[in-house]
Amino acid sequence: MKTKYFLLMATVALGLSSCQKKFDPSSYAPALNIGGYTSAKQIAPNNLVAYYAFDGSLIDSASSTSGVNTGTTFGAGFKKQSLQGALNSYVLGTPSAKVNALKSFTVTEWFNSPAPTTGIIGLFSLANTTQFWGNIEIFIENGSTATNGQLRIHLNQGGGDKTYSVNDLQSIFGKWVNLSLSYDETTSMVKVYINGSRVAAIASTVTGPLAFTNTGRFVFGTVQFQTTPSQTSGTTKQDWASFLTGQIDEVRVYDKALSDAEISALSILESRGK
Repeated sequence: MKTKYFLLMATVALGLSSCQKKFDPSSYAPALNIGGYTSAKQIAPNNLVAYYAFDGSLIDSASSTSGVNTGTTFGAGFKKQSLQGALNSYVLGTPSAKVNALKSFTVTEWFNSPAPTTGIIGLFSLANTTQFWGNIEIFIENGSTATNGQLRIHLNQGGGDKTYSVNDLQSIFGKWVNLSLSYDETTSMVKVYINGSRVAAIASTVTGPLAFTNTGRFVFGTVQFQTTPSQTSGTTKQDWASFLTGQIDEVRVYDKALSDAEISALSILESRGK
């Protein structure tokens, strides 16, 4: 009887030990909460008018339209996959009516690019089909160095082009960097953020609500006039302009100027894969 008893107890003990799970401290950690948000998609969802995740497709999930590719591929992204640029390569997207009617806006994206060596590097464009620069044009200027990244921004209001410069951006090349740009119609302020921190607040010469004219396509990977054919009748290719040979990811456009807190939370959450 004792032998049977000991065999039974040994069997029960073995069964219990095999059912035990390894202790995982992370399972007891509180959920990540940044400014009241636990996911990037919770930030101003009703104001999101374009979103290109570039996870193996060129679809704008806000409007369900797909972009048209010329020479780009997909590579390892900041989150999942990203758009991998190359010389003479770009993607054209179709902006929705909500984008065309923007009065205030925020554009936010991640990019990973070397400094320009063959010409300016286009990061985002909302084309204007008759003007030299787009309705929104964001690019890295020639002459940028590892210690002096030079950002240029063009905004069009009713056919008038306005230029804004942000220089001395530190360590923005050769790694993933979050760039955000906003314009607020109520304050007429242009604000620029790197990795969620505001680096410039510029009193804009554009005032009040934006009024884009002759709105064309989104352009990813270059500026509007470097495509074939050019996206504008205002000019054709320029020898001082070039293409993004790095990557862009998680491009979002909102129809309002996000607050400092919202942009900071968005950058942090995306950097944590949320």
